[in-house]
Amino acid sequence: MKAESLFFGGVALFFAGAAALYGWWAREPAGSAVLVVAFLMAALISFFTAIQYRRKGRRPQDRTDAEVADAAGPVEFFPPGSPWPVVTAFGFAVAALGVVYGLWLFLVGCALLARGVTGFVFQYAHRGEGPGD
Repeated sequence: MKAESLFFGGVALFFAGAAALYGWWAREPAGSAVLVVAFLMAALISFFTAIQYRRKGRRPQDRTDAEVADAAGPVEFFPPGSPWPVVTAFGFAVAALGVVYGLWLFLVGCALLARGVTGFVFQYAHRGEGPGD
């Protein structure tokens, strides 16, 4: 993951430089905002891959002397089923309808959306701590 982190860090630096130059030269807020958002997205991916590299160390794919068998075994945990995609989608749909019909419906949709995203994030937060996990 170290190579990916450095790659996306370079992409983030490129977009940061492009946003600074574009903002100074063009003085146009929409293009600057798009470049800043592109910088933030690349920086987020770089940060995530750097944290994963620190947590899990080098992968077999990162080593030149690795064999195919070194990467064998369980890949990761995949959840069997979850109600949170439905809650999140419903919250997004209600929030989108709230843009059309009124602020009160938008706020209800944002609350549902926040609950769905929170459920997604913390659904398996305690996995592996208890017996049989």
